[in-house]
Amino acid sequence: MSIASTPDMTHSTDQAGDHAHNHDDHHDHKPSGILNRWLFTTNHKDIGTLYLAFSLLMFFIGGAMAMVIRAELFMPGLQLVEPEFFNQMTTMHALIMVFGAVMPAWVGFANWMIPMMIGAPDMALPRLNNWSFWILPFAFTMLLSTLFMDSGGPAAGWTLYPPLSLQGGQSFAFVVFAVHMMGISSIMGSINIIATILNMRAPGMVLLRMPLFVWTWLITAFLLIAVMPVLAGAVTMLLTDHFFGTSFFNAAGGGDPVMFQHIFWFFGHPEVYIMILPAFGVVSEIIPTFARKPLFGYSAMVYATASIAFLSFIVWAHHMFTVGMPLTGELFFMYATMLIAVPTGVKVFNWVSTMWKGSMTFETPMLFAIGFVVLFTIGGLSGLMLAIASVDLQYHDTYFVVAHFHYVLVPGSVFALMAGTYYWLPKWTGHMYSEKWGKIHFWLSAISVNILFFPQHYLGLAGMPRRIPDYSTQFADFNMISSIGGFLFGSSQLIFLGVIIHCVYKSRQKASGQAWEGARGLEWILSSPPPYHSFNTPPVIDSSTLAHVDEAH
Repeated sequence: MSIASTPDMTHSTDQAGDHAHNHDDHHDHKPSGILNRWLFTTNHKDIGTLYLAFSLLMFFIGGAMAMVIRAELFMPGLQLVEPEFFNQMTTMHALIMVFGAVMPAWVGFANWMIPMMIGAPDMALPRLNNWSFWILPFAFTMLLSTLFMDSGGPAAGWTLYPPLSLQGGQSFAFVVFAVHMMGISSIMGSINIIATILNMRAPGMVLLRMPLFVWTWLITAFLLIAVMPVLAGAVTMLLTDHFFGTSFFNAAGGGDPVMFQHIFWFFGHPEVYIMILPAFGVVSEIIPTFARKPLFGYSAMVYATASIAFLSFIVWAHHMFTVGMPLTGELFFMYATMLIAVPTGVKVFNWVSTMWKGSMTFETPMLFAIGFVVLFTIGGLSGLMLAIASVDLQYHDTYFVVAHFHYVLVPGSVFALMAGTYYWLPKWTGHMYSEKWGKIHFWLSAISVNILFFPQHYLGLAGMPRRIPDYSTQFADFNMISSIGGFLFGSSQLIFLGVIIHCVYKSRQKASGQAWEGARGLEWILSSPPPYHSFNTPPVIDSSTLAHVDEAH
């Protein structure tokens, strides 16, 4: 028996829609003026839009840095930039993509969608919400400004390992304070998301009836609160080592540079899941819609997500198999890392089972979701290879690692972001995007991302180290192929930008409230675009709004 057919779920979607439209007439008061609307806004939709626009800007800035990297590696020899600037590009590219593009984009999705998905009028802490966004532009202005300082930007990789990171100049202080500001923003956003989900759900929306995207963000928010202070502690110790004469990580003063690696990766590995868990949630919303079936194994997906989050805290040293840890430690971290494959495999199985015998159609969101499942699985399999301590000695710090984490983060997290954008863009704007150009964007991206990253597996297995501006001729062919894929992938994203701008300003095709035939959930009972204040009267919930929960639950 479906939980949605229990006696307390008797009201109709039409009644819920009436609630939404009644308050639409009386409460849709947008602030006048650009400053009031955007600078001082406390509305969750406006702040979500700000986050998404900011992350798109950072995506292109970080992408431009990636183009510098691939242009330099197009041929052997030093072509375009000095090695020191190349190192700054690799470091800044990573910091901007992780902290400036992917993480703020997911917070933008959370701001836009979570209140609408749980039937809340807004986020629980709206003023905190405004502040958590406006910290970010200042943080990234500070970070980017280091490129124009005499000592240059950070050049030690995004991990900021000492002693190399301690050899930077005065600009290092700006990097540390920028990281602190990013962390403060993330913690405030997470507190807001947790408070909203736990306190502002509509009647009948118990925890195990929440959409998967809400569940994944609830768990992600706890991860962020747990690990961002760890990163803050690590970079603060680097700061005092650099400027105040302490020796936390300076071996000459009795410190231990390997201790930094332990502290950093205790943050760094949950951080990987912070970037991918919301992607799991988005894909779990999209696949049932276009397969026209409830999500297979809803409860198993929730528990698998929680299991992944828990295990992410006990696998950090698999990044450190080469530092000389005891055999017992190597075995523990190897087996714990392999264990994470189990709940991840549950998720992949459930997505495939949801598609099995479904009435599938292949609109752009579904294409990106299927691309995510296939290519993220490839990234997961190469991660299992890296988990084996004995062979990681060969893979470590080679382009095999670069290939692995880019398969997880680009066709993983970034494809899911694009899938979610195409999926909810009609809801956000009230207009349909161009399906033709969306599909062109998908196919160019899916083909070019494999041309870009798949050859890097072979480069790594052949022994090419990461973060080098020059290489011997034996690596030339695969590097050239990879760079061509990079230029194609980068230029393809201009289509994505064009589709969004066209949808917002030029599209004449109006979107209905339920923009997709198979879509179910509270957000789809609202008009497109939704009213400025979504649910001042809590909506009633019935079976049609809870199709993300399967019959077996």
